[in-house]
Amino acid sequence: MKYVINVYGRDVVCASCVNAPGSKDTYEWLEAVLARKYPTEDLNFNYIDIDRTDNLSDFDESIIERINEDELFYPLVTINDEIAQDGHVQLKPIQRMIEKQA
Repeated sequence: MKYVINVYGRDVVCASCVNAPGSKDTYEWLEAVLARKYPTEDLNFNYIDIDRTDNLSDFDESIIERINEDELFYPLVTINDEIAQDGHVQLKPIQRMIEKQA
């Protein structure tokens, strides 16, 4: 199955996530860990900077709007356009979502 994994974030650490890794760090970590964990799956990773709004889908724009309105926190991870986690991202819920969609 094909998985599109998007990590939304910005360079500044989320105020609610002071002790958590930054958005880019989360993106790089997830890409490395999930590629090792699921070597036979078609995983496509994207980092979406929420401060740059060019070439975004309506779904991406709606996610960014919700982040900017403090309804969701960044980094935020989606898998196939479903929100997997926001704020302090942990591996287990991401893995459960991938396995549920398999």
